[in-house]
Amino acid sequence: MIDEFAKAYLHNDLREIRETMVWKLDGLSEYDVRRPLTFTGTNLLGLVKHLSIWESRYLGEVFDRPFPEPVPRWDDAAERGTDLWADEHETREQLVDRYRRVWAHSDATISALAIDSPGRVPWWPRPDVNLFTVLVHLLTETTRHAGHADILREQLDGTTGAAAGHPAPRPDPAFWQAHRARIESAATAAAAKADHGSSTTARD
Repeated sequence: MIDEFAKAYLHNDLREIRETMVWKLDGLSEYDVRRPLTFTGTNLLGLVKHLSIWESRYLGEVFDRPFPEPVPRWDDAAERGTDLWADEHETREQLVDRYRRVWAHSDATISALAIDSPGRVPWWPRPDVNLFTVLVHLLTETTRHAGHADILREQLDGTTGAAAGHPAPRPDPAFWQAHRARIESAATAAAAKADHGSSTTARD
């Protein structure tokens, strides 16, 4: 009983966070979903591409149920890093549609296997796993990237929200300006206090 509850609970959370990832692209231009928004190039469409590839591996080949479409090999050095961005020949529709096909394949794997079904992750130091371990890992990883996506989307147009289709309300811009100023003031004061403490210790 508890095993079925755990599997259903993790699976439901995974379904919800997948939808949130795709929702983060809604209403944005082709340029904005692709452009690098951090020093290391993190971008929204690249996160979706990355998750589609890795979910296809974790709930595919790990349990000897390979996803039926070609994806880059995990151990192909020439492909390393290409899962995190989309080139000009990869359309948003193609990548989102593939992610949804991966979901369907993964959902079939989850439904077919017991929570303690064995798998093997050859790129892990301890490669012998079970479905529970992989579900927890995949849910954690997808949620982590959804957090990245939330911050990236906020940088682009101020939209935030943790669940697909439910954006957080947007307070008046003046509210956020005052809020940021308060945080900046606290950071400046804390830095000055730390610097003062360091100089005092040095004199002692």
